[in-house]
Amino acid sequence: MGDQLMAFDEDWSTALCIAAHPDDLEYGTAAAVHRWIEQGKTVTYALVTRGEAGIDGMAPAEAGSVREAEEVAGAAEVGVDVVDFLDGFTDGTVEYGLALRRALAREIRRRQPDVVITGTHHERFAGGGTNQADHRAVGLAVIDACADAGNRWIFPDLIKEGFEPWGGVRRIGLAASPEATHFVDVAGHFHPAVRSLEAHTHYLEGLGDSYPPPRDLLNMILGGGGQRAGVEHALLLEVFER
Repeated sequence: MGDQLMAFDEDWSTALCIAAHPDDLEYGTAAAVHRWIEQGKTVTYALVTRGEAGIDGMAPAEAGSVREAEEVAGAAEVGVDVVDFLDGFTDGTVEYGLALRRALAREIRRRQPDVVITGTHHERFAGGGTNQADHRAVGLAVIDACADAGNRWIFPDLIKEGFEPWGGVRRIGLAASPEATHFVDVAGHFHPAVRSLEAHTHYLEGLGDSYPPPRDLLNMILGGGGQRAGVEHALLLEVFER
């Protein structure tokens, strides 16, 4: 296979997709989510923030609710009807640490996924662009929280809340990583992914006319992934087996 990429194993039933902001999952991951939903798998979303600092011309108090609604609408375009938003984290200032690990471990114990998908924690994206601070913090915390979720002696207060340990996460996939190891063939799932990103109307308008439209942007991301994988469109992932 192209670049020695391996096909992402799909012998699982449930996935939890975790992102720092509304719209993060729509930059390619949503295409794979649509594929998995059509296979009959259960996929849920968890957002660390509401993206309240993401629209320059809109105050955070208003932007947070707008972007939350756009994320729910975008998720619905690919068949996801469970979108959770964490409390206690502020867009733009998310820090890696115990509070974040605990919150994510809680979500993992609650949803009990076989697979967890998130964004890369590396300092640069696959295309060479600088990765944003919240993305890096969340990506790294997700890796650690998958282990935390299975250890009853880490965050024992979660058990008191009713969240028993869950050590069933079998693999973690990081999107947009410069060190991709696997691919998901998303040929036939491109158009739902475009609609999913298009649902972020106010956010995209705030980026200005020079920003590529969703179809063009996803063509670059998923089309480029497809070229590496030898298919029409592909989501590339750096995968950690557990």
